Amino acid sequence: MSRLKSPAAKAMIAFCVVMLALIFALWPRSDDPEPAVNAAPSAGRGITDEEIADETLAQARTEAALAPCPQSNAPVPAGAALAGVTAMCLADGTPIDLGQATAGKPTVINMWAVWCLPCRRELPYFDQLYQRAGDQLDVLAVHARDGGDKPYAILQFLKEVGVHLPTVADTDGSVAGALRAPRVYPSTILVRADGTVAGVLPQVFDTYDELAAVVRDELGVDLAGAGS
Repeated sequence: MSRLKSPAAKAMIAFCVVMLALIFALWPRSDDPEPAVNAAPSAGRGITDEEIADETLAQARTEAALAPCPQSNAPVPAGAALAGVTAMCLADGTPIDLGQATAGKPTVINMWAVWCLPCRRELPYFDQLYQRAGDQLDVLAVHARDGGDKPYAILQFLKEVGVHLPTVADTDGSVAGALRAPRVYPSTILVRADGTVAGVLPQVFDTYDELAAVVRDELGVDLAGAGS
């Protein structure tokens, strides 16, 4: 017992305790939860973006060449999910009332984000849907709250992938809240002409035809035939 009380023995015990603590801290844990593939990032992992000069942002808007956000003079139906909900239109940077803008017409909303890899693959199908929709349907891309306050990054992304459909930024999460959209990206929300939600689909569309089939079945608008 006297040996255990010697300075050398005490030092060795302290060393062993420290090493065991380090091994425990660094040892991989099989029960650690895996991050969701398309889940929104935590507050500390959002999109970073330096402050952008007004003229640089204006140039980015020009180069992205987004279609104007929808407009409507129709009365907003009572009980419309988006009534009074405002978001920033990325084509010109102005806020729009989405309930008024989409009143009287069925609307397909794609909830997406620049940090979502499946969104990059899927967005062109919504661009095709917008090109074919004409006056039958509104198609709107809604960027998630996480990174929604970085319009320059969003515009650069859309320019890179060649997508020009109308896009808004849900900077405060009010659009997702009104639609009861999950924080899973991409997600597609189908809204009827009366403003009520026909379907919430947290999934990735692998072809245009898959998307067109859902629009036909849920909203009664047939825009099939553009190819996959």
